[in-house]
Amino acid sequence: MQDSFIDLLKLLLPEIIVDYFELTSYKKEDETLHLYLKEINSIPKEHRESKLSSKGFFEEITVQDFPIRGHQVYLHITRRRWLNE
Repeated sequence: MQDSFIDLLKLLLPEIIVDYFELTSYKKEDETLHLYLKEINSIPKEHRESKLSSKGFFEEITVQDFPIRGHQVYLHITRRRWLNE
């Protein structure tokens, strides 16, 4: 079931979002859909050689995405704060 859910998300969201973020929750209002995404605790490929550690999160940002079936879509994205040790 989880694999089919991820496949569905890949159709709706950019691939990089699905690869590096997890959907933590969503909220549907009248004609608006809010998707809440949090960065996965995985060091990005281009920085794997560095000694990085996750030290909390940046403030949430909100990005308006393309509408889905007449609903406005907002992505609420929370990124990790990576520090070089």
